[in-house]
Amino acid sequence: MTLFDPTTDLEINRLLQASPAQIWRCWSDARLLEQWWAPKPVITRDVVIDLRPGGRFYSVMDVPDHGEMAGEGCFLDVVPERRLVWTDMMEEGWRPARAEFFGFTAVITMEPEGSGTRYVARAMHRKPEVAKQHADMGFYDGWGTVITQLDALALGM
Repeated sequence: MTLFDPTTDLEINRLLQASPAQIWRCWSDARLLEQWWAPKPVITRDVVIDLRPGGRFYSVMDVPDHGEMAGEGCFLDVVPERRLVWTDMMEEGWRPARAEFFGFTAVITMEPEGSGTRYVARAMHRKPEVAKQHADMGFYDGWGTVITQLDALALGM
């Protein structure tokens, strides 16, 4: 696991009821990701998941009272049922991002624990002020909510 830097990193660590295989399926299938990727009532659409290093990770979220928000990223590391790493600082094919949201790298780890999964979601930022901005925008509530939605969807499969 990547070392945690409390000045630039935000992290949620949870024990989920679903298995790593169930969680992975919800991460790797665009139609399933659309169902849990954003806190309800936000709608996620147009998802592209090219699960390979250098592959594209894209989605559009329709946020009530705020409009459309597109997210473009590049997968850096993909280990099925164990680890996903992507960044919004690059686009598909390792190209530098044309637009920048926060400028962060996300590391998701999934480890079997009992009959469930130890799920760790970390967002690593370049600067403390960017991490603070992300936290102030609701990182813990937002990402926490979608992790709960992910677990519920995965358990139902």
